[in-house]
Amino acid sequence: MSETGKRVEELGIKLPVRNRKGSGAVDAVLHEDMLYLSAHLPVNEEGVPVFQGKVGDTVDIDSAYQAARLCGLNMLATIKEYIGELDRVDYFVKALGLVNSAGDFSSQPAVMNGFSDLMVEVFGKRGQHARSAMGAYALPEQVPIVVEAIVKIRK
Repeated sequence: MSETGKRVEELGIKLPVRNRKGSGAVDAVLHEDMLYLSAHLPVNEEGVPVFQGKVGDTVDIDSAYQAARLCGLNMLATIKEYIGELDRVDYFVKALGLVNSAGDFSSQPAVMNGFSDLMVEVFGKRGQHARSAMGAYALPEQVPIVVEAIVKIRK
């Protein structure tokens, strides 16, 4: 087992396994040493949203933080699926979180911390990344957050 895999196990994290359907858009594209990850949602293994609603209205910051963390868990599963071992992650370059926000909600970075904190827990310094967290009027399936990222991969 890889060192990062051991770390995931020590943290008690279980990566989801999803049945990925469809043939158009894909969850990730690997080009040379860069992995471009599509927006990941806070869904369970069947692809059903675990969290729904607008942050600052029907969803509080703590729940939205957990939703962002679930986006990260789903992304880790995708990374492992595409490159084999999480040890091949050299570092996270950039992450973008879109938060389904009520009109006056402005704490999108606090929500995105759920994703960012998880990456640092799993990868240490390699999990630190540049990021943006912005409000969105609506997101697919009324989820509170979606997260996409760019990751540099070791050969």
